[in-house]
Amino acid sequence: MAEQGGVERYLEGYARILVGVCATGRRLNRDELEALRGQGERAAEAGIGLRLLVRAHLAAAQDVRADLRGTAADHLLSAVEQAVDAFAEGHERAQRLAIRQQEAARREFIDDLLHGRSDVGRLAERAERFGLLLSHAHAVAVAQGAEPYDDGYSVTRSVESSLAARFGDRRILLTTKNGRLICIAPGDQADVLSFFAKQAHAATDGGRVAIGRAHPGVGGVVHSYEEALNALDLAERMNLEDPVLRAADLLVYPVLTRDRQAMADLVRTVLGPLRQARGGAQPLIDTLTAYFDTGCVAAEAARQLSLSVRAMTYRLERIHRLTGADPGNPVDRYTLQTAVVGARLLDWPAQDL
Repeated sequence: MAEQGGVERYLEGYARILVGVCATGRRLNRDELEALRGQGERAAEAGIGLRLLVRAHLAAAQDVRADLRGTAADHLLSAVEQAVDAFAEGHERAQRLAIRQQEAARREFIDDLLHGRSDVGRLAERAERFGLLLSHAHAVAVAQGAEPYDDGYSVTRSVESSLAARFGDRRILLTTKNGRLICIAPGDQADVLSFFAKQAHAATDGGRVAIGRAHPGVGGVVHSYEEALNALDLAERMNLEDPVLRAADLLVYPVLTRDRQAMADLVRTVLGPLRQARGGAQPLIDTLTAYFDTGCVAAEAARQLSLSVRAMTYRLERIHRLTGADPGNPVDRYTLQTAVVGARLLDWPAQDL
């Protein structure tokens, strides 16, 4: 009864409009239509479902019909159609506005969360509305495909549906940022991010996924997110082929570049002489890269570079003569390999050091 009483509030004036319209056979005027739209908006804001409201309108129309006489009853169906349509339009308008406001609030929260903005306490409160408890550790996975993705894209919906079907109501947040898919999960639930990586890789038609380490607190989400982004950037510069990258497995690279100046000095000192070669340093750096990537097997490296074994051997000898370091010597090999990694990280020789 209380529910019915609540619905009745949003039917005020409805019966009167029907009676007035049926008496003359006219259509509802602008003021009447706008009044009904307003009632629909207020009902939506109160959280009352449209199906319940339509049933109430039809029941009220039945009561009006019982009092109509003659030709007036013939106009009732048309009047009800116009009235309910206007009411539903207002209800749907309010729903769309609420959805836009919710989406805006969610986007603002995501931006603040991933950039470490906003008051920590306030951010933690807002996070609970979206299923996150920032007092716990979290890890972030970022998926990047051949094209940018947004929240409403079919790829995003597909991955979200898969996560929901597999993990139900676990505290997981799936979103997008700068055209990438992002999944935030509790740090002790590695299975969630592994599953996300598998689904995102497939949904993005072979895209790459990077997973940051778990870190505690509000700042932990930012830290893990940045690790994942750095892993994607590193994969591009280092030509890493793995579809799923874990920041924990790539810690050697930040260590190598922590002292950028020292790494730059190493690259210039060890590899600088390769600039004297015909064609510049890049072909010989590519030679060293293939050589080290194949476990120093010259025949396999030659195949990867579409060279003969003889041409590969000549290049390695040329590198030895120019740098004074022998790729076949274990001690020299470590220095050369570290310098080659540094060159790729610093984009040398394309960028001056």
